[in-house]
Amino acid sequence: MKIVKATYLISSPSFEQCPTLQAPEYAFIGRSNVGKSSIINALCKQHNLAKTSGTPGKTQLINHFEIISNTIAKGKQDKWYIVDLPGYGFAKVSQSSRRRWEQMIENYLRKRPNLNRVFVLIDSRHSPQKIDIAFVEQLFKWEIPCTIIFTKSDKEKPGVVTRNVKAFFESLNEILPYLPEGFVTSAEKKTGTEEVIACIDQYNKLYAEEQG
Repeated sequence: MKIVKATYLISSPSFEQCPTLQAPEYAFIGRSNVGKSSIINALCKQHNLAKTSGTPGKTQLINHFEIISNTIAKGKQDKWYIVDLPGYGFAKVSQSSRRRWEQMIENYLRKRPNLNRVFVLIDSRHSPQKIDIAFVEQLFKWEIPCTIIFTKSDKEKPGVVTRNVKAFFESLNEILPYLPEGFVTSAEKKTGTEEVIACIDQYNKLYAEEQG
């Protein structure tokens, strides 16, 4: 699969105000400053599709991007959506704002009918963080399918990244009935991005089959 067009669609301040869309959506979420916008841009091969910022908590809305892709084998085009969700964790915001974000995110994740999968972004430079483990566990409790994307692999020694990824899955293995799929990526070097796109291609096919 090859992305041929990626455009910003809309930013919504709540789940209820999100547009009604028929094609599958893939939500991207992680701790603040995990490199979410950079990965979205790398996947779509655009520099400024999703706005990057050095300020944690900059994303405060549900941001939709419309994606048009070619399935090379069949020569057909597919439409789907990437959704950039507000980050969780250490953003310097008020308690009321944080509660509003958390409710907005939960409503979207649990009620969005065309949400096909959640990509949880984890900073590969660090050992497993309790907040990340807890978030993935919560998705499993809600029966929301997820895939892990480890980011910023170029910012640390390969051995450290490998140990951190292994430790993360070992932590999940202690609390989950089965482990989600995972990819190690670098937005700067484009490492792992083609694998993520191929993964989405498979999810698109499964979604189409389920929709009949």
